Amino acid sequence: MNIVFAISEVEELVKTGGLADVGKALPLALKSPDHTISIFLPYYRAIAEQFSLSEACSSQTLFSESKVYHYSLRQLHWHGIDIYFVDYPEYFDRDGLYNSAYEAFYDNGERFSFFCGAVLNGLQALGMQPDIIHCHDWHTAMLPFLLKNDRSGYFANTRSVFTIHNAAFQGVHRIDEIPFLRQHPAIFQQVHGGYINFLQSAIECADKITTVSPNYAAELLTDLGSHGLHDRLMQRQNDLSGILNGCDYTQWDPLTDPYIPAHFDAGDFTGKAQCKSALQKKSGLPVEPAIPVFGMVCRLTEQKGFGYLIPILDRLIQHKLQLVIIGTGDPRVCQDLGEFAEQHPEQFSFINGFSTEHAHLIEAGADFFLMPSQFEPCGLNQMYSLAYGTVPIVRAVGGLKDTVVDPEYAPHSATGFMFAEPTPEALLTCIRRALLAYHECPVNFREMVQRGMHTRFTWQAAAEQYLALYQSIHH
Repeated sequence: MNIVFAISEVEELVKTGGLADVGKALPLALKSPDHTISIFLPYYRAIAEQFSLSEACSSQTLFSESKVYHYSLRQLHWHGIDIYFVDYPEYFDRDGLYNSAYEAFYDNGERFSFFCGAVLNGLQALGMQPDIIHCHDWHTAMLPFLLKNDRSGYFANTRSVFTIHNAAFQGVHRIDEIPFLRQHPAIFQQVHGGYINFLQSAIECADKITTVSPNYAAELLTDLGSHGLHDRLMQRQNDLSGILNGCDYTQWDPLTDPYIPAHFDAGDFTGKAQCKSALQKKSGLPVEPAIPVFGMVCRLTEQKGFGYLIPILDRLIQHKLQLVIIGTGDPRVCQDLGEFAEQHPEQFSFINGFSTEHAHLIEAGADFFLMPSQFEPCGLNQMYSLAYGTVPIVRAVGGLKDTVVDPEYAPHSATGFMFAEPTPEALLTCIRRALLAYHECPVNFREMVQRGMHTRFTWQAAAEQYLALYQSIHH
């Protein structure tokens, strides 16, 4: 099959979040002598500064009702995959990808709609006829619509797959601000009150819709879990499936990790003890091997469960434990955590910032990893934690529920602790269960840790499921 990825970020080239991890890992896992895989990306300034790339074909022109777009396609051969970049400086030669500082670019709807059109136009210019165009998140969500409404006949045998990585970000834009889309008479059926919701459009137009874990797919069909999209998704539920993201174990392996002071594996934990004391030192906490350390690395937002954690901090530190949190985000969350850390320097360390080294040290050195998310489409940190023998404490949502096994449900295959109720009390109870296991059942606890270290979520497994899906709609 000939498979084309349209995506807005790819790790190693340009990255703001987890979308980029998938943008790199999935195409590489799909790559085989049987299939041609290529990727289309915007030619952002960040990429132009890294590479000087030659043009893949002659310059191209697109039109809208009020605008002529002269753009070019640049090409990079990368890990055996061709990446084509849409080079249109007016839209992509900017400092950020989607925003400058914290302010989203006012013309994001137009920028990414044009990108979708340029992908289809570029495929024709390159003489490529894909079987599948796999689109990701709101940035490429208008592609299934454009494909469906393409009058050229060129794409008669091309099918679209659309993956929702996070349904909270839907790409809602004023149609007045998107000249590129206004030339399509069919677009106005998708406009409500002057606005178009990109994610809704993709849900309506794509041949298949996927999301990044089976449990998140189920949640998207509920009023509560769908961010208002469940009616649309219910209509397409036969075409919706959840495929669990894999984990890149080349980057997250306690035996080879370059960022940690000592290496270890499931058979020999000496290195983990050294990582723990290094973490305590680096975080300014007393170095005490017997006291359990809870770690947390994430964006400091409501989504990540700080509404459950902050109200119980007072009661939490009445227990013998230490807590290390690292991240950036909501200023109010930062202020609350900062003040609490100042009052309890012996037990709580808060680092407002992000460094890869510190993130790896928390995964390696902590005894427990906290992920009490409100919602979590897939989640990667719980996978990293399992690999590092750091027991995850998670809320039973999205991909967390698909990847962590709680002892109350399955004592002999448990790998972590889970709570369901979205309340501070439920989180506190769950942490107390974890502490009890740590202090009173060390043998069982060690078995749980080792089980987690042997658990694997591979991109190979995900790629096989995607291929089966592609084949089911391939004509």
